[in-house]
Amino acid sequence: MRILWGFLSGLVFGLGLVISGMANPAKVLNFLDLAGSWDPSLAFVMGGATVTAFIGYRLVWRRRAPVLDQTFDIPTGRSIDRLLVTGAALFGIGWGIGGFCPGPAWTALPLLAPGTLIFLPAMLVGLWAGAWIKGLGLLNTKGAAT
Repeated sequence: MRILWGFLSGLVFGLGLVISGMANPAKVLNFLDLAGSWDPSLAFVMGGATVTAFIGYRLVWRRRAPVLDQTFDIPTGRSIDRLLVTGAALFGIGWGIGGFCPGPAWTALPLLAPGTLIFLPAMLVGLWAGAWIKGLGLLNTKGAAT
């Protein structure tokens, strides 16, 4: 049952990205171009997602346990450390250069746009390289929640 609900959630997410135009990297790049052809529509998508999540969390927290699990899986790490800030900066730089974050990149894959076909494998290599570097212990994770 969890697999079915996961599939349906992903389907709704993907449809929302395509319908809102967020699978198009030009939409994101125009949102980030404040001095040029600025397009504020991404802010409305983010605002809609924030309101939906806010209401959803308020409803879910009234339950003792999730519908499809025994307990809620809540992150315990709350520190803002060097690794978090560095990762967020790298993510933002990649988002600003490519116009994609991971969700829209996967959603745009069936469109076979050349930018997507370059971005997605590069993102996967970056994910692999980051995990490999962390696994080698090359990053000082002292004090970092892993």
